[in-house]
Amino acid sequence: MRLGFRQVSGFSEDWGKTIEHVRGAGFDSVRDLWLRTRLPPAALEKLAQADAFRSLGLSRRDALWAVKALRRSGDKDDLPLFAHAAMSELEPDAGLPPMPPGQQVIEDYRHLHLSLNAHPVSFLRADLDARGIIRHELLPGIPSGQRVTVAGLVLVRQRPGIGNVIFMTLEDETAIANTIVWMRVFERFRPIVLGARMISVSGVVQNEKGVIHIVAERFEDLTPLLLRLSEDARRIDSTAPTDEVKRPAQGSWRRHPRDGDALVTMLKDKRALDEPAAAEHTAQVMPKGRNFH
Repeated sequence: MRLGFRQVSGFSEDWGKTIEHVRGAGFDSVRDLWLRTRLPPAALEKLAQADAFRSLGLSRRDALWAVKALRRSGDKDDLPLFAHAAMSELEPDAGLPPMPPGQQVIEDYRHLHLSLNAHPVSFLRADLDARGIIRHELLPGIPSGQRVTVAGLVLVRQRPGIGNVIFMTLEDETAIANTIVWMRVFERFRPIVLGARMISVSGVVQNEKGVIHIVAERFEDLTPLLLRLSEDARRIDSTAPTDEVKRPAQGSWRRHPRDGDALVTMLKDKRALDEPAAAEHTAQVMPKGRNFH
């Protein structure tokens, strides 16, 4: 599947038409695209962030590095000290580490609002299995009246004009699941139902001639699990011994020698606050869920 330039956040129609007009048989490098289109580096950065240079063999990070390495003569970002300096046209290879698959999906959603790489929930399946949460594709084989727990990104919340009920549609990596939320249950879990980007629903399966709903009884906000997709989840304890990450100690230390100092306490408190903030930052790029009345 190929996506059009209109899918790239912040990429103007004029920029897309310029590329279409001059591309001919295609481009062989980021620099070739820049020279032939005369697009501003900001436009090329948007393409790099959207992973548009994959066809040239460049990953997101490599493409962004290549854009930053362009000799932007006369560009507003050039520093006067280097404006007339003779520089090599080829930037040395930076040996950038590959972006983790989960982070790739986050960047897809951030810049394209969808991903052709993988579904976000697929990276969390081990956690969901451990919680007894089933895949949506299994629902047709479950008889009516059985209690189950499903989870996914919230796609739709809909409240009909008549009736004390809300319908929610969730999506995991296998299928969608439709849930029925009666108002008495909704009032108990209102903040979660209205605010969660990723949610689990426990309830009773209702299968009427192949039309499947889950009558909700309980909800849980699983939005913090989205942190697992991000590089922010791979943190290093700044108060631990230097080699602790590579070679975990076996009882060799129990307490940081400066434990209790204001600086150490601040760092620990900051890490405790950072994880929810990072999870929310990741959640912000996921589908927000459409609300209808």
